[in-house]
Amino acid sequence: MILVTGATGKVGRAAVNQLHEAGVDVRALVRRPEAVDLPPGVEVVRGDLSDPGSLDAALDGVHAVFLVWPTLEADTVARAVIRRLAEQARHIVYLSARGADERVGAVLGSHGYLERLIEESGVGWTFVRAGGFAGNDLGWAESIRAEGVVREHYDEWARSVIHERDIAAVGVGALLEGRTGTVYEVTGPESLTAPQRARIIADTLGVPVRFEKMPREQMRAAMSTWMPVDHVDKALLDMDELTAQPEPVLPTVAEVTGAPAHTYRDWVNDHLADFR
Repeated sequence: MILVTGATGKVGRAAVNQLHEAGVDVRALVRRPEAVDLPPGVEVVRGDLSDPGSLDAALDGVHAVFLVWPTLEADTVARAVIRRLAEQARHIVYLSARGADERVGAVLGSHGYLERLIEESGVGWTFVRAGGFAGNDLGWAESIRAEGVVREHYDEWARSVIHERDIAAVGVGALLEGRTGTVYEVTGPESLTAPQRARIIADTLGVPVRFEKMPREQMRAAMSTWMPVDHVDKALLDMDELTAQPEPVLPTVAEVTGAPAHTYRDWVNDHLADFR
């Protein structure tokens, strides 16, 4: 049995679907089972990573975990949770981030912290360090539907954003083949700025979509709705440095899965309903 956490999120749901399609017994850890729409045959169990005591039923009979962590939200109990997972599972595939480093703080620091805890636990591990998620652009959906506009602060930052299906496929491959002690850095197949991605959305939808540069304070306020203010300021400083050069385009997805990474246009086509 393989447990997938964050099973209703973008990557977690893709991992559940891929494992199920591979004929693997898969269990989804969710906070609200009554609201979940997953394929028939997938076992759904209530639990919350921020509450280690709620994980017993989810871990019963589990030999591996696809771990999507609620970054920053549950870091105070991370040590107890990882210890609990390692007591039961033989292999943890952890969805991390490119640049994960405990020393830098904020989101990348959280990923670095989780990586260290997993390594120290003695369990077999695989880290899938993803670049920018294409799925984060769903944050533009409401303004596209209402105003035909995309607002973003870093308008010149060329990012190799990756389809959630490709992130999941690398992790699922590691689980099915038992590949441990490996770090996979994964990106999409092309480097695109936010205005370029907005043009692809407009072209695919067949409607006008204009780009507006978001003021820095507006972006800071938006990020502060889901991240502590001190983490927001650190994250913005990190992004200021990252925008000095485009993100690399890495061949990892094709090398690991045997199939090319999905393009951004592929991703938009898969999410047309979200933008309409």
